[in-house]
Amino acid sequence: ELGWPESVPYLDRPPSPLEFYREWVSPNKPCIIRNAISHWPALKKWTSAYLREVVGPKVVSVAVTPNGYADAVFQDRFVMPEERQMPFTDFLDIVEKKVTSSNVFYVQKQCSNLTEEFPELVSDVQPDIPWMSEALGKKPDAVNFWLGESAAVTSLHKDHYENLYCVVSGEKYFLLHPPSDRPFIPYELYQPAAYQVSEDGSFQIVDEKTADRVPWIPLDPLNPSLELYPEYAQAQPLQCTVKAGEMLYLPSLWFHHVQQSHGCIAVNYWYDMEYDLKYSYYQLLDGLTEAVKTL
Repeated sequence: ELGWPESVPYLDRPPSPLEFYREWVSPNKPCIIRNAISHWPALKKWTSAYLREVVGPKVVSVAVTPNGYADAVFQDRFVMPEERQMPFTDFLDIVEKKVTSSNVFYVQKQCSNLTEEFPELVSDVQPDIPWMSEALGKKPDAVNFWLGESAAVTSLHKDHYENLYCVVSGEKYFLLHPPSDRPFIPYELYQPAAYQVSEDGSFQIVDEKTADRVPWIPLDPLNPSLELYPEYAQAQPLQCTVKAGEMLYLPSLWFHHVQQSHGCIAVNYWYDMEYDLKYSYYQLLDGLTEAVKTL
């Protein structure tokens, strides 16, 4: 009724800045864009051998968990991963199964980790997406590099960014919810905690006692507990696969849950959203949803 598509549409070419803003950003609709990054050297160059040569043993930040779920609800906590500093080549050994580990490893540190931790790779992509920068009148706040195991899962959440998510190799699997599904998506407040490795190599969950409680979504959209969250049955998820060479436009405030093929490599661009009428609408919807719970 609000005009959301039943599936994520495809564009066969990058749009003009005006077209993109008018047809996609302003109405807050996702799309998958083909031929937008076909000129990137990364599509051909970013093999394991190339990454070993260019990045090498440099120490980088890697998220490590026992179960593949980082920044997710577990045992009534909002649990963040262990942020391990390790040589990049050691990380590649694990991803390539040259070294076995019972844990799950994922380069996912955001905060513009491509430019901050992997500057050697920036020239193989782009510092920004020119037509998006022109459409929004700004440069991206962050450019992020993603590489990890298929067991690494991103739990359902939303971001205050316009997101251009570009898959360089492998595939990403997205489950999406429009902002209008907010009344059907549960939020609860959780004690923040983080995984820490004990001397015997096992993980323990350690509370961050001085931190504020974190609002997060406890529901797994791939296996939702409708007994606990019956309202979710009214939600309308969209699912899509973003393949190598494709770009997903993920609008701000859309909920998303993400999986990937093993060793998938991606780069995404976060552009700060406009805090305009759409944001006010979402805030109203969020407030009404919480108010109804108290009735």
